[in-house]
Amino acid sequence: MTYLLDNAAPQAPDRFRALAELYDAGTIRHLERCAIADGWRCLEVGGGGGSIARWLADRVSPSGLVVATDIDTRHLDALGDPRIDVRHHDVRQPLPEGPFDLIHARLVLNALVDRDAVLLRMISALAPAGWLLVEEFDSDSLPPDPNLDSGETYLTTHRALARFMADRGFDRRYGRRLFRQFRDRGLSEVAAEARMFMCAGGSPGAALIRANLEQLRDALIDGGYVTPSQFADDVAALDRPDFVMPSSILWSVRGRRPSTP
Repeated sequence: MTYLLDNAAPQAPDRFRALAELYDAGTIRHLERCAIADGWRCLEVGGGGGSIARWLADRVSPSGLVVATDIDTRHLDALGDPRIDVRHHDVRQPLPEGPFDLIHARLVLNALVDRDAVLLRMISALAPAGWLLVEEFDSDSLPPDPNLDSGETYLTTHRALARFMADRGFDRRYGRRLFRQFRDRGLSEVAAEARMFMCAGGSPGAALIRANLEQLRDALIDGGYVTPSQFADDVAALDRPDFVMPSSILWSVRGRRPSTP
């Protein structure tokens, strides 16, 4: 399987750096609420650049285990961390052998047409009382509004990207749906939090938008979603000091498998 935002692309390191700077602190705060400790078995699905896998390894060492998977593991392999068991894995296939005390996935499920089946597979791989933390975007609930701030800009290319992703099966409000998904699948202690921020010109948020757009440039232009001049103008706008755009909402949803059936 090839994801739209392929780890092999030259923009991938920029994307991983921006994601870590923007979201790792919040992800770690939710992981800490799971009371992770030495000896836990953890699964990081779609490990990407590996920043969260390394944090998990720090918490569960020396007797625990961190398995970090990705369909392309080059960035995980580059960590060279012997505490992390790196697996080349397509999450649509059976998961590495569990059970796991904690499973985490950030921005993985919405890339999958069969996302709900994968979510159920992750729940099934939890140990009794094990925790699942899933983080996904809701990109539709709060778009830019220039009536609130004249600097807020909804880029033509960003709108084109929304159509492009919808045409490929993305549910752009999936993050918002996770709370109900967790409850309906029998998890307990379910909690959800939404995080967003303003992407100002030249900020890490703008850098993330740039990396995503540049990686998908050819697909957007060749597919007729945007013209080359529109694309160039929008990418240039990301450096303007007056540019602002609200980020997508990242929903962090955690729940626990019951101790007994």
